[in-house]
Amino acid sequence: MNKIFNPKPETWSEILKRPTKTIDDIEFTVKEIFKEVQKKGDVAVAKYTSLFDGVKFENIEVSKSEIDKAIASIPTELKEAIQLAKSNIEKFHTAQKTAKVVVETIEGVNCWQEKRPIQKIGLYIPGGTAPLFSTVLMLAVPANIAGCNEIVLCSPPDKSGNINPAILYAANLCGVTKILKVGGIQAIAAMTFGTESIPKVYKIFGPGNQFVTVAKQLATQFGVAIDMPAGPSELLIVADDSAVPAFIASDLLSQAEHGTDSQVILVSTSKELIDEVEKEIQSQLEVLPRKAIAEKAIANSKLIFVDNDKIALELINEYGPEHFIICTKDEDFYVNNIGNAGSVFIGNYTPESAGDYASGTNHTLPTNGYAKNYSGVNLDSFTKSMTFQKISEKGIENIGKAIEIMAEAEGLQAHKNAVSLRLKAIEDGK
Repeated sequence: MNKIFNPKPETWSEILKRPTKTIDDIEFTVKEIFKEVQKKGDVAVAKYTSLFDGVKFENIEVSKSEIDKAIASIPTELKEAIQLAKSNIEKFHTAQKTAKVVVETIEGVNCWQEKRPIQKIGLYIPGGTAPLFSTVLMLAVPANIAGCNEIVLCSPPDKSGNINPAILYAANLCGVTKILKVGGIQAIAAMTFGTESIPKVYKIFGPGNQFVTVAKQLATQFGVAIDMPAGPSELLIVADDSAVPAFIASDLLSQAEHGTDSQVILVSTSKELIDEVEKEIQSQLEVLPRKAIAEKAIANSKLIFVDNDKIALELINEYGPEHFIICTKDEDFYVNNIGNAGSVFIGNYTPESAGDYASGTNHTLPTNGYAKNYSGVNLDSFTKSMTFQKISEKGIENIGKAIEIMAEAEGLQAHKNAVSLRLKAIEDGK
């Protein structure tokens, strides 16, 4: 890891730069695949699944017998762990329900807002080196609580043409309505346009590599919403002498093992802690099964020393981390003043892994600095806020004159007439 001491603010943007490719490097490939999927449907999906995943099959939809087989193969211990996590995620997201908002803005003018579910949801679940069955829980559970009618799940198959059994178990447990063996750009394109086998959806959720991230952004040009631009995983930890070096190192490595393009950063007011964490990282790295991946991510990462908490906070808000861990004596300073972070973890006994799996908060979070303007996935991500209004004769009399004046000032005579006709009808009826 790169050690940096007291960096000047004008160098922060360069120091905090993410190790990602530019969109230009990826966009051409994504657009070409989108065009082909739009034109050829399942044929194009099969072509790219063969090319990228090395598998061919006639039916890309997961059958009931495959799901039953997967359920039978899952160890009881893992089933119980998934069920515990599901329960906590349900509790936290159910608590996010809000009541209908009703207001009489002026006598006779009643306005209200209600939440309605997005009817067709697409979930993208990464497979590859780490099949993220936990992400199924994070997305399908709130989708069900929100009342989404159709929940379509796409996940890349392994070399045998199968989806990881734990993904299938979690999907079945959480009420996913259709599961497809397709990943990458072609999965996002298929859910954007719809194919013979894959339904078109209204909103796509889920993390992925940089190709998937760009594909999701392209999908928005075709009338499909997305949860957020969620790319390679990242973690920033702020810590001082009150932190446990072994814990800090383990948290940094937990994100580094996600992928070679992940980024982890430690910001500290203690040079001693930085040295101890660096030693712990090397020690713990040696026994990690995903050592090769973590090592490459660590090479892109930073250990940054700053003089005080105020400077640290300014730097962290500039970075806008996906995950933010606070291990400091004055944790309230950071809790009360952090403005840009996807999800915050407080204290020595709150590992980021808790949020990834079982504490109840959602782990689908904005990366690449988007925490400055995006929220992580929550119950509202699966709903739309619709407004309603009902106006009585008294109500239109109370606001009609104002509407007429404003419409005329904007040069919109038909808008004015829509009110004037009603006011005249009321007057004539008196």
